[in-house]
Amino acid sequence: MILAGIYIHIPFCKQACFYCDFHFSTNMAIKNDMVESICKEIELQQDYLDGELIESIYFGGGTPSVLTETHLKSILRSLSQYHNVDPNAEITFEANPDDINKEKLDMLFQNGINRLSVGIQSFDENILKWMNRAHNSQEAYQCLELIKESEFYNFSLDLIYGIPISTHQTWEKDLKTLVSFQPPHISSYCLTIEPNTVFGRWQQKGKLHEASEDYTSDQFLHLSDYLNNSGYEHYEVSNFAKNGFQSKHNSSYWQQKPYLGIGPSAHSYDGKNRQFNISNNAKYLKSLKSNEIPAELDVLSKEDRINEYLMTSLRTSEGCNLDYLIKELNYDLLKKAKPQIDQWKNLRLCILEHNTLKLTLKGRLLADKLASDLFLMD
Repeated sequence: MILAGIYIHIPFCKQACFYCDFHFSTNMAIKNDMVESICKEIELQQDYLDGELIESIYFGGGTPSVLTETHLKSILRSLSQYHNVDPNAEITFEANPDDINKEKLDMLFQNGINRLSVGIQSFDENILKWMNRAHNSQEAYQCLELIKESEFYNFSLDLIYGIPISTHQTWEKDLKTLVSFQPPHISSYCLTIEPNTVFGRWQQKGKLHEASEDYTSDQFLHLSDYLNNSGYEHYEVSNFAKNGFQSKHNSSYWQQKPYLGIGPSAHSYDGKNRQFNISNNAKYLKSLKSNEIPAELDVLSKEDRINEYLMTSLRTSEGCNLDYLIKELNYDLLKKAKPQIDQWKNLRLCILEHNTLKLTLKGRLLADKLASDLFLMD
């Protein structure tokens, strides 16, 4: 049996982080209607995964922690009613530190949430204000103390590096503070300036400049080294886990497993094609009221599927399985790109072992660029 996942996009935030280009709204007045529509889409999409066993459910956003217990129960009830959910499924819930209190944690745990993903991003007060985060430094500390005292033994914390107003000393302090709470899982992303964000507009006006490649590279290398020495496996470019705590849901994306995306802007993948929900709350609600799924289908060519596998697999510690490419997609990467791979090996960007191509830590700095160098054109 193929294991699958379900992603639920909750498109609400209290305020906009200046770096974020995910789909969300600060209009909370339509929360009830949105949850009703999400439940309707769960019903309409009940055949998308062909009854496969659901091993992971992920509430993302936006900010899922703005949901009430009634909202959460409605969504979970619909999922169990219309999909084949494993009783031991990993169920992750994203939350912001300012939304976490003892009562909230108890409510989530009692309703079946068994993994948290908390957007700390930084413990530095000035950086949090600069990014327009809804929480402050004190709330970051307080929420982690509460989680450690709660029944949640599985949780993930997010940090951002490559922040131009920060320093290496601040980054070192953030890492030490984070590890002191011993999270089973850590995700860390480099700050990127997207055009359709506040930071993007600042950049266009010359008010903001991205950190240099040398600066971000130094912080990435220190991140990997520090966490490896602290007992974490660097199992994907941006993800680190203690033994047994790798994210089942995110790993399914990198392993080409099928998943269903519910909610405005959510994406789905059935193993061969992709589906994209509309990124507009009003149009999403209107479509679901008419019992219509507001999605567009993207039929993937063989070249698309090869490129996607190259992009995702090379980001992981498991690497790109050359036998998989031959067996599943009839593509011999080593035969087609041997000069390129030999050059990478000479530059110590990759290793080739057991017919698997893996990037070194140096190579992971350039993971997306290296993968794109191998892409096929339609």
